[in-house]
Amino acid sequence: MATTEGFVPITRAYLARYYDKYPLPPLPDAATDLAARLRALSADLAAVAPIAPDEELLKQEAASIPAHKIDENLWKNREQMEEILFLLNTSRRPVALQQKSTPEDSEIVSKLDDIEAKLTDMLKKLEQFQLKNADNVFNTVMTYMPQDFRGTLIRQQRERSERNKQAEVDSLVSAGGSIHDRYALLWKQQMERRVQLAQLGSATGVYKTLVRYLVGVPQVLLDFIRQINDDNGPMEEQRERYGPTLYTLTKLVLAIRLYLHVSLARYEQRKIEKDDIAVLQQAVTIYTEEFVKFTEFIGEVFVNAPFFISAEDAVAPDARKSDEYKETTIPAGKTHEVILSVEAVNSYIAWDFSLQQGALNMVLDIGFHVEYISHSGEKTLILPYRRYEADQGNFCTVSAGSYKLVWDNSYSSFFKKSLRYKVDAVPPVVEPAVPAMEP
Repeated sequence: MATTEGFVPITRAYLARYYDKYPLPPLPDAATDLAARLRALSADLAAVAPIAPDEELLKQEAASIPAHKIDENLWKNREQMEEILFLLNTSRRPVALQQKSTPEDSEIVSKLDDIEAKLTDMLKKLEQFQLKNADNVFNTVMTYMPQDFRGTLIRQQRERSERNKQAEVDSLVSAGGSIHDRYALLWKQQMERRVQLAQLGSATGVYKTLVRYLVGVPQVLLDFIRQINDDNGPMEEQRERYGPTLYTLTKLVLAIRLYLHVSLARYEQRKIEKDDIAVLQQAVTIYTEEFVKFTEFIGEVFVNAPFFISAEDAVAPDARKSDEYKETTIPAGKTHEVILSVEAVNSYIAWDFSLQQGALNMVLDIGFHVEYISHSGEKTLILPYRRYEADQGNFCTVSAGSYKLVWDNSYSSFFKKSLRYKVDAVPPVVEPAVPAMEP
């Protein structure tokens, strides 16, 4: 476990000084100008055919102020890229473009193909960027967790949570959910991850049952993960510094989608003019180039950003005073047993133990096995008997009842064993049920 002794979580003031070393180059003025031009071109097309209700909603969104949070804007940009790629799919283009009826149509197709390629590449890069950042945050938190079964269980619970979230997305897609529906769910899940991280920091909500289990986790880490994303917390400094650039890019991609949607829907009545497609191409080029620069810049800032800072008045938190280990002496020919009660399946039985060195510096071991005892008293061997000097492990329960952990020194005729151990029965983190989709 990495040490946090003498540290406190980053503060907004400290991040402000840190970000001073990372000024973000401004966007070209064309980014704002092109977004306005595309919105104007979209409005002009209303003369060809009235704006449909779905187009009106898109028009309003393109003219609105983007969300304040950095990660929410990143998800919004992903959504818009997917929506644009959906429009540009060959099978969904106007018939004249699918058939390349005229040389002009063929030229438009070529330019749309170029736009599609740029956005496809950008979408992949953004997905990879988000995955990498999510892993970096989780791995940073885990670096400061005790390197015993507590960290293992939190990783397992995270993996199970992610599987459930993916199943929820798959269910939505299978039921015919739209791209917008899917991203609304993905953002909801992202907020759930943030809440779970904060709950881990304060041991509330689904993690309330883990309060005693979290003893030994540095309090500075719990403070960090509880307050890092507060509206006025450290990340607000990041939003104020780098948010405006991302907000401009969000408005640009919304304008690109709006124009494509409106112009392709009216292509049979009015073909896209050369000057207009040139504006669109320039907008997509600037958008993808600047978005790559932004993600690379933010990635560098994230990688080098501190999570904890020195504090001369910092003291070791109370959580470090005890790590919940117990000690006992097992006489020769005897055993030591601990029974853990489990009320729900998918709970975890976990242990961590070692033998204290004997006076003669002999290499000592102890037998260890785990049994399940049903409510009727029937016993089932869960972990077979084996002799250890030390061990750390866990398993997920499939039945409620009692689990008996046995340290066995019955084979020894002369030597007592000094055992230091920690065990726990950790209830499962309950995930929300996947809602049934309307047929």
